[in-house]
Amino acid sequence: MTGQPTRPEPELRVVDNVAEAAVALFLELQPGTIVLSGGSTPQACYERLAEQRDYPWSRVEAFFGDERCVPVDHPDSDVGMANRALLSKVPARSYPIDGAACDADGYQATLRDRFGDHPRFDLALYGLGPDGHTASLFPGRPEVHEVERWVVYVPEAGQPPFVPRVTLTVPVLSAASVGIFLVSGHEKRPAMADLLAGRDVPASRMAPDRLIVLADPAAVP
Repeated sequence: MTGQPTRPEPELRVVDNVAEAAVALFLELQPGTIVLSGGSTPQACYERLAEQRDYPWSRVEAFFGDERCVPVDHPDSDVGMANRALLSKVPARSYPIDGAACDADGYQATLRDRFGDHPRFDLALYGLGPDGHTASLFPGRPEVHEVERWVVYVPEAGQPPFVPRVTLTVPVLSAASVGIFLVSGHEKRPAMADLLAGRDVPASRMAPDRLIVLADPAAVP
C-alpha cells in the first residue's frame, strides 16, 4: 500500500445533534467493518449505538484509528472509552490497539492477519482537532506523510494529552467505503474551514470512497 489517495469532494451536513445524525447514518449504511475514533462526540455516538439492540452486531468488526499509550483502564484510553460506551454492551468483535505496550508493529500485524495485503473497511469515523489533526496524525509531524506502513508510533502528540500514540496512517484510514467526520463546537471552525477547502492539514488527507462531514452549526465557518 503506497501513495496518497485522492480525496473526494466532502458532503457537508449541518445537523443539530451530531451523535444522533451519526447513528441514523450508521443504521442506513449497515457497516460490518468499522474504524472507531476517540473523543467526546464519538463517545456520545457510541452510547446511542449501544441502544440499537436489533442491529446485527455479531457481524461487526471494530478497529481503532489510534490509541494513546496508556493502559486500557486509563481515562485517556480511546479503546477503554469505546469499550465502556459500546463494545462491552454489544456482541461485536473488537481488534484493540495495545496502548499499554504502545505496540504499532503488533497492530499492523493484526490488520495484515485480518485483511491480507489490502485493508478495507465499510466505515471509518474520523475526529477533527482544532489544529486540523485526525486520529493521531498531527500537523508538521512525519507520520502524516507515511505511506508504506499501515500503523506507526507517534512519539510526540501535538495536542493534549501529551503522551505518545499509535495511529493508522493516511492510506489505511482512507481505505473505507464511507468516511464520516464528526465535528462539534465553535473551537473547530478554523479546522473545519481548512477541511472543507482541502487545505494542507492532516484531516484533509482522508480519502475514503465517499466522505461525509457531520457538523453542528457552531462548528461551521
